[in-house]
Amino acid sequence: MRILFMGTPEFAVASLDALIRDGQDIVGVVTSPDKPAGRGRQLRYSDVKKYAFEKSLKILQPEKLKSHEFLAELKSLNPELIVVVAFRMLPEEVWGYPAKGCINLHASMLPQYRGAAPINRVIMNSEKETGVTTFFIEKNIDTGKIIMQESVSIAAGDNAGILHDKIMETGAALLVRTVNAIKNGNPPGTRQSSSLKPGETLKTAPKIFKEDCMINWDQPLQVVHDQIRGLSPYPAAWTTLVTPAGQERKLKIFASAKLERDSMFPAGTLMTDGKSRFEVVCRDGMILLTEVQLEGKKRMNIEDFMRGMKDLPSYKVK
Repeated sequence: MRILFMGTPEFAVASLDALIRDGQDIVGVVTSPDKPAGRGRQLRYSDVKKYAFEKSLKILQPEKLKSHEFLAELKSLNPELIVVVAFRMLPEEVWGYPAKGCINLHASMLPQYRGAAPINRVIMNSEKETGVTTFFIEKNIDTGKIIMQESVSIAAGDNAGILHDKIMETGAALLVRTVNAIKNGNPPGTRQSSSLKPGETLKTAPKIFKEDCMINWDQPLQVVHDQIRGLSPYPAAWTTLVTPAGQERKLKIFASAKLERDSMFPAGTLMTDGKSRFEVVCRDGMILLTEVQLEGKKRMNIEDFMRGMKDLPSYKVK
């Protein structure tokens, strides 16, 4: 079965590698165009392009998926199936072309957490379990017939980076099983509406914006802690430190611990011994910061951070 693979980040590389190791016929790889990055503005390849180049696979990097050039290339490759993992939205001229359809791997148990940021959102919403889904792409995003699913547990110590790697490996294996089922002519297909349990609320996973990352300390302890976990290591939750002189400095927070004890001080109060403990009061407890990055500085554990912040007790949290 002739397969055209589409993907861009590291998450997609695991799936492409699993398909190749399974002996699938990858006739081409579509990934994002090279983009200038860093201080030197040198062109940077996507993770998928790097892998495809190493495997001597045909690489396509269209600016526009509706361009005559790309559609002509698509027809010349004549894929029977298109596999999409962490790529952009496809026009119908593309997803509707292959005889056996176009499938996507999504990092949630659809129909729950449709959208761009399911890994972040499940942790931010204090979920204990998520999963991966393969489904046929249709006109509306993340709504097509479900082919296969597999659940993934979320441990209390997981952040978005750890969960990303769990889902990446589970998803790659699920994708191989899905492709083989399609090749054998017996893929299951279930409408997403029938997957909801009676009374179950549909949750979404919209893109993460800057305001989603700013911490409001006047919230329950668990909410703040899960926001930090769900945004670590990227894009990272943040708060603002205010110096005695009134200068504001952004502080990214990558790891924290819950201190379930009451405080007589209002939410947002900074508490520190000036040596190794940096705590902030929440509505019903305190957050102990354990890994941070001050604007203009490197990411570091709290002990190293405190060594360079002898005047921290005089700071405030905004």
